[in-house]
Order: sequence, then C-alpha cells, then structure tokens
Amino acid sequence: MPIIIHLDKIMRDRKMSLNELSAKVGITLSNLSIIKNQKAKALRLDTLASICEALACQPADLMEFIPEKSDEQKKEEVAF
Repeated sequence: MPIIIHLDKIMRDRKMSLNELSAKVGITLSNLSIIKNQKAKALRLDTLASICEALACQPADLMEFIPEKSDEQKKEEVAF
C-alpha cells in the first residue's frame, strides 16, 4: 500500500503508549494497533482528527504517500 502510517514514530517522539493514546482518543487498543501496524484499509476523518489532537500533530505528520512502482520500473531495476 502506498500510504505509510507513522503512528509508532509520533507516539515514540511524544513518549505516549498505545494504552494512553487509546484512552485519550476513545478507540480500542486493537483498532489503534491495526492503524499502527499498517493493517487498516480505511481511517475515518474524525478518528484521524482525534489522533492528531491527542498527539498534537498534523495529518501529514502521521501519513506519507509513497507511489508504487510500475512493472516497467521494477524490470528496469532488475536489469541493473
């Protein structure tokens, strides 16, 4: 997936545990874990807003877009 979630890094920088974030945001540990471990297929905007508020960050601090390489680009890498 080309969207990378940096929740673990932001939490580490803020010295906040998953339990503490769960209590502040009001979502379960299992759902936060799914987000943190790149397993989420979707993220509600209100959940994203709550996470950003609890961690005092912007959505762009939490997410990064990395385009997937096309088959042609992958073949070129192998050729070198």
